Amino acid sequence: MDIGVQGLNIGDHAGPDETRRLAQLAESLGYRSWWASDHVVLPSPRVDPSPSEPDAVIVDPLTHLAYVAAVTSTLELATGIVILPQRNPLVLAKQVASLDLLSGGRFTLGVGAGYLEPEMTAVGVSFDDRGARTDEYLDAMDQLWHAPSPSFAGKFVSFSGVDAHPRPSNVRVVVGGHSGSAFRRAVTRAQGWFGIGTPDDIRGHLARFPSRPSEFRISVSAPVPLSQAVIREYEDLGVDELVIYPPMFDGTVDEVLRRNAEFTG
Repeated sequence: MDIGVQGLNIGDHAGPDETRRLAQLAESLGYRSWWASDHVVLPSPRVDPSPSEPDAVIVDPLTHLAYVAAVTSTLELATGIVILPQRNPLVLAKQVASLDLLSGGRFTLGVGAGYLEPEMTAVGVSFDDRGARTDEYLDAMDQLWHAPSPSFAGKFVSFSGVDAHPRPSNVRVVVGGHSGSAFRRAVTRAQGWFGIGTPDDIRGHLARFPSRPSEFRISVSAPVPLSQAVIREYEDLGVDELVIYPPMFDGTVDEVLRRNAEFTG
């Protein structure tokens, strides 16, 4: 089972020295991947379902991962996830291709449709059409990355007579979320799914999943302490990678990383 780390672009560990130290520690301990989370703004005062207080430090995930790319050499880099409707798809496509180049092909773009209405309203995006935008933006970015003569005509984005380089060499897309739309989006527009939950949660989600391609990859943020038995439960469900969020567990981040390193082999 591959093991990754999530969410250390948030809070007290998001500064440059801690980011470098922890990313290099994770790499040396054999962790496969490093996932960065996304929120552009948070509701103030905090309202449900906001994940954090409004003064929480959340470093932009692409900026954070560019830094991590520069201080590591083998750690896979991923967004878990970027709230796609809030991003200009042409600008994001350029950022992704650039990060793919500078990381040596180590980048995975995780995307989701989002769930915080106040955040989307502040950014200037309709909460109601976030799913349609997510689908369209994925298709538009795919054109810029892969079409010989990129063009796209949609409701939310249109372009032709343009090109963008570098072209990514190895970008994978995964979709996060637990709705039927997210599952459909993952199998039709991506190469994997990023979920959150216990083995029982994931069992329920996968029971609702459409048929998946053979190379489809499932990554799961695990909210339970890892053990060989827990890992076996996830493996039996077809999960390829477990991602831990160290602040969720007892001990310092260093202690959590070292304690779980036994499962990275």
